[in-house]
Amino acid sequence: MLSRICNKGFPEDKLEKIPEPKVKRDENGFYIVSLSEGVKVYLEDYYSFLEELWERTVPLYKETQKKMDETPEDHMEAKAFYRSRKLILEILLSTIKKFYTTDDSLGVFMTPWCFGTVILEKVENARDKIKRGEEVKYDVGKYPYYVVKYIEETHKKSLLDLFNFPPKAFSMRWQYSELLKKYSKTLTNITTSLQSVLLMVRSYTS
Repeated sequence: MLSRICNKGFPEDKLEKIPEPKVKRDENGFYIVSLSEGVKVYLEDYYSFLEELWERTVPLYKETQKKMDETPEDHMEAKAFYRSRKLILEILLSTIKKFYTTDDSLGVFMTPWCFGTVILEKVENARDKIKRGEEVKYDVGKYPYYVVKYIEETHKKSLLDLFNFPPKAFSMRWQYSELLKKYSKTLTNITTSLQSVLLMVRSYTS
């Protein structure tokens, strides 16, 4: 279990001793209005989500590693498929652990949908680096073309299944939703201001 190998970054006893201004408390526990989406996220619920996701992912990672080890190198496409699968799971596991243990940023607290799109973007960034021939820390073997091919074909479905999400979960990048709302509001304000200025100019020139 995740809690046996690492500690939560913001456990309740720490928050009680050293209050964090951005963390509030109600009858359901400590929560934060997430920086990415502007919605209420309860810290213990989020940590439980990461723990459950870790428990589902670790057996799949071990199974994938075993199948990859048992697949001969001359079975290029099968080997590449397992490498692509392993890459996705490694990114997921490392991000779960990083977010679970982070103790210097409240930006790690987000809804599961938002976390899912963070992982999706990390996988796609790794895929794009491999495409460009850049060095990555993942095992892509001698034929990275096939690894990229299988990442492209399977990564969204694999993540939706792991998170138990409906297809619409990846219809937008949730980690940017609050930023987009603010940006949209700023644009609206600018447009309104410009229209006011134009009306004033017209009144003076008419």
